[in-house]
Amino acid sequence: MTQRFRDSEIRGYHRFTISPSHRLTVSLNSQRGGFTLLEILVATALLGIAITVVLQLFSANLRAIAASEDYVSAAIKAEIKMRDVLDDKELSEKSWSETTDDGYRIDVSIYDAVKDRTENLQIRLLEVNLIIRWIKDTKEKSLTLKAMKVVEKKI
Repeated sequence: MTQRFRDSEIRGYHRFTISPSHRLTVSLNSQRGGFTLLEILVATALLGIAITVVLQLFSANLRAIAASEDYVSAAIKAEIKMRDVLDDKELSEKSWSETTDDGYRIDVSIYDAVKDRTENLQIRLLEVNLIIRWIKDTKEKSLTLKAMKVVEKKI
């Protein structure tokens, strides 16, 4: 015995059942061709914040590099002057100040560090203080170097 199926039964058998809420979701997603204005505004705001943070970090690094360049230059000049002072064979207690051509002011003071402890010895211990000053962006900056040198007493 052969069984005949009606067309509606065959179609019903292969037909997928979709819930009404799923139909609504499918129809909304299929109509959506791009981004909403709110999504674009949020993405733009996040991108703007990220770029601002990166640029501020970059700017802070540039300022730090410029400041360190000033300190390195001053340290080199101060070290050169300190070596000149310490190489002097006739070093004695005194102080002076000088200004370089490029705007640095160098103050040097030399004094007997422990006079009471070395008065019975044939040597003196001299302390050399060197302060280098310069002006950067209306602020005075300075760097201090100190050194000690043993010299023979002159009798």
